[in-house]
Amino acid sequence: MWLLKAAIFFVLFAFALNNQEAVTLHWFFGATSQAPLVLVLLLTLLAGVTLGVLLMLPLWWRARRGRLTAPTRTPAEAADNHTPSTTPAPVGPMAPDIEPPPAVKPSSHGL
Repeated sequence: MWLLKAAIFFVLFAFALNNQEAVTLHWFFGATSQAPLVLVLLLTLLAGVTLGVLLMLPLWWRARRGRLTAPTRTPAEAADNHTPSTTPAPVGPMAPDIEPPPAVKPSSHGL
């Protein structure tokens, strides 16, 4: 595993060394600035990751709040096998008035 991490690091380091040329960034209203290509790529990556995390935070908080406030069963309810959440639905001839699904007739053309 360390060998794979070292290989990835050296590939990225070689990429950074090969792309040190300055690039010109053209901003709004005619403003320009120059920065090394690697710095521009790194800042763009960090801005994308930050934006993704900020957009996902409300969903994560909502999911965490839902998980924390989900109804939990007490040990007494867990020991009781007759609670509605743990009782399986009856199957077979003892099932209460459950209509079977209607039979599907095969089509005349085989589809």
